[in-house]
Amino acid sequence: MDWSGAGSQGQQSQPQALPSFPRIWVGYLLGVATLITEIIAVSLHPELAKEPLLIPPLYLFLANFISLIYWMVCVYEFHLILSRATAGTYPVKPLRAAWFHLIPFYGLYWVFKWPRELARFVNSRLPTPLMRPDRTGFAVFTAFVVFLVLDRGFGMILLFWSASHLSCCLRYALTVQPASPAGPLPFS
Repeated sequence: MDWSGAGSQGQQSQPQALPSFPRIWVGYLLGVATLITEIIAVSLHPELAKEPLLIPPLYLFLANFISLIYWMVCVYEFHLILSRATAGTYPVKPLRAAWFHLIPFYGLYWVFKWPRELARFVNSRLPTPLMRPDRTGFAVFTAFVVFLVLDRGFGMILLFWSASHLSCCLRYALTVQPASPAGPLPFS
């Protein structure tokens, strides 16, 4: 048995395989399922259209809850990919990225902030910028507000539409060699 650690040093030098990207199509299906349950709930309980009940029917609650949980799983998976692609140097940890959605009031800022950071990462790996960080953050923020305020099903579809854009850009950025900075590095 070799206790010198030579085997573990060889394993650390090899690049770590990236986890699979989130399955965005599942989010679209959950969004459509939520829309269908909303239609069923309004047809069975017409008073829901006039004013929302404090306690929604169980099937409507479950559709909303499962959709939101799957959104947080996808956010976790995006950040897991970013963490592995940067060897753990990406500033946002995967679990924190998902749970920050649940902090009251800060969660609204968070759905604007993390897509901006992801867009900055994508742009840093490419020779020319592909994403606009503020617009990316605003798109996810708008979709989340639609989910919270206007319509859960339509908002979920918008969230996963923006997630599909994030996924495509991140895939592209990870296939390209990182761009080297022009000129000397600061403080070098």
